[in-house]
Parts: sequence; C-alpha cells; structure tokens
Amino acid sequence: MEKGLSTWQLTMMALGTVIGGSFFLGSALAIRAAGPGVIISFILAGILAYFILYALSEMTVADPAPGSFRTYAEKAYGPSLGFVVGWVYWTGLVLAMSSEATAVSYFLQGWLPGISLPLVGSFIIVAVTLLNLLGAERLSKLESALSAVKLLAIIGFIIFGALLIFGLIPGNPEAGAGSLAIEPILPNGIGGIAGSMLLVVSAFAGFEIIGLAASETKDPAKTVPKAINYTVFGLIGLYIAAVVVLLPLIPTGSLTGDVSPMVAALMRQGQGWAGNVMNMVLVTAILSTMLAAMFGLGRMIRSLADGGYAPSWIRGKGNVPYKGILFSGAAMLIALGMGLLLPAQVYVFLISSGSFALLFTYGVIVAAHYKLRRKNGCPPEGKC
Repeated sequence: MEKGLSTWQLTMMALGTVIGGSFFLGSALAIRAAGPGVIISFILAGILAYFILYALSEMTVADPAPGSFRTYAEKAYGPSLGFVVGWVYWTGLVLAMSSEATAVSYFLQGWLPGISLPLVGSFIIVAVTLLNLLGAERLSKLESALSAVKLLAIIGFIIFGALLIFGLIPGNPEAGAGSLAIEPILPNGIGGIAGSMLLVVSAFAGFEIIGLAASETKDPAKTVPKAINYTVFGLIGLYIAAVVVLLPLIPTGSLTGDVSPMVAALMRQGQGWAGNVMNMVLVTAILSTMLAAMFGLGRMIRSLADGGYAPSWIRGKGNVPYKGILFSGAAMLIALGMGLLLPAQVYVFLISSGSFALLFTYGVIVAAHYKLRRKNGCPPEGKC
C-alpha cells in the first residue's frame, strides 16, 4: 500500500494537468481576440475555477470516493447522469491528449525533420502509459519535477520580460510600455473578451484531477482544500503576471496559434535563445499534462467499471488501475490514428468536442454540489 499523496504532491499533480499546451500555445488566440483586456478574461476564468473547485472540494471532504465527480453526479441525479458524465469526460480527455501527442510530434519533427509523426506520437503515448503503471507515489514525484520545470519557466519569463521592459537587458530597443502604449484596452470590445473565454477557461482545465486523486491522499479532509487553494491562487497569479509582462513586448494582433505567445514575444525582442528554451519547456509541459491526464483516465474508467458502466475486466485489483490505464492508452493510440487519417475538419471537430466535454463536466460538478448540499446540508463537522 502506498503512503498517500501529500498536499504538495497533489498540487503539483493538478498543476501538471492544468499548465500545458492550452496556456503555453493556445492562449495566443485568446490574447489576440481580447487584446490587453484578456487580463479580465483570466480573472473571470479564475473565479469560475474557484467556484467549481470549491464545490468539488466540499463534496470530496464529505466523501473521498474513487470516482469523484462521476460518483457525486450519480448520487445526486441517478445512474444515468453518472454513466454519461463518466464516459463524456473519459472520451473528451482521450481525444484531447491524443491531440497533445500530435502537437509534441510536430514540435520534435521541426527539430528532427527525418522522424515519423505516427511513430513519435505512438512512442509518446506508450511511454506515458507505462510510466503511469508505476503508481501514484512514484508518478507524483516525476510529475512534481516536470511541473517545477513549467512553473520555473513561467516565473523565468516574468522576470526576464520585466528586465526587458525596464531596459535592464543590453541591446533591447523597445524598453518601456512598448506595444501596450499604442494598443486600445479592448480592441474588439466586450465581444473580444467573450470570444476569448472558451480558450482562457481551457487554460484552467484539468484541475478536476484533484478530485480523482483524493482517494489516494493521506488525509482528504485537510489535503484537498489546501491543494485547491494553492492551485487556484497560484494559477491566477502566474497567468496574470505572465500576460501583464507579455503585453508590452509584442502587439497582440501579431500573435498566431502556431507559435507560443511567450516565444513570439522573446523572438521579437531579439532573444532567440530564450525563445528556443521556451519551446523546449512547451514540449515538457505537454508531456507533463499527458502524464497527469492518464492518471485521471485510469481512475475514471475503473470507476465506470465499478459502477457496471464499463467491462468488468477493467476493474483490476490494488491501488493502481493497471487495466484501466492500459485500456486508456490503447484508446489514445486509436485517437492518434484517427487524427492522422481523418480529414482535418473532422479531427478539429473531435478535439473541440474534448473541450466542451470538460465544460460539461464542470457544469455537472456544480449541479451535483447544489443538489447534495440541499439534500444533506454541510459535510461532516460543518465544513462547508
């Protein structure tokens, strides 16, 4: 039996899932849509994440069930919703992670033009799957190291960007407010903020891993609320600080979805070496996200099997859901093949549906919390 995850390990596991391609790469389109007003979008998304996570936290303190939000949905609204939210979440995450594997393959192909995309993507998925078989305790240590790389990269960008803005880096021609001085706060009005919200919310997606890992923590009643506090406020602070530093360094209208906004900003300032470092961090970030997501996938599919909503042979024994992890890895390989064979429009639709699957899950978390609070009142010991 494993000793159980600590608050720090659970927090790093959550950050490992959340801080990935959606922020390092996908936020470029959100910043382009909302301009400097994207800071408002990040604050609003942070508030949403706060409410959703605290709803999940309260239910987890009352009942640290292995199935987390799937189990709570079933208790609140019956087996049908438990079945639907479990499979929607699992399917959406499989599709999303297969697209992350494709993204890493493209990045590596840019550095090593001769490599095969299907081969590299398959190797990444197999490696992520096998590493998850090590169990929560060992995986959390690896995830903590990878998450630390991402956090240090964002902090490093904030510090280095601030030095560029204040003219403390020799040879920087655009010290000061730079691009921010000539840009309107809301270049596309309120519609720009609305248009950026789905992308910004995606940058916070993945925090629900805290609920799925709760049954493997040392003391869920203490560990989970603390981990949620650290995750939410850490994310909001880092994201907003990074965007505030980014805005003076590059015009928001020049950003594209093909290049990380941080890399684009550093390149524009003539700091090509720093941009290359950030690209390597981006690959690390995506791999870290895939590792933590596979952790949640294995637990979710086992929960479905325990409820009779998936084949019984997936259940397995012990703390580590070996069969659920292998089944999820095989599904990701199939999804990767679909991405390489299907027309581009179909694949984009499938990946987009993954984002909506997460939003559906968050809606169910809040609805289940509302119903269970009305039915049962506060959890034991009055910890509302």
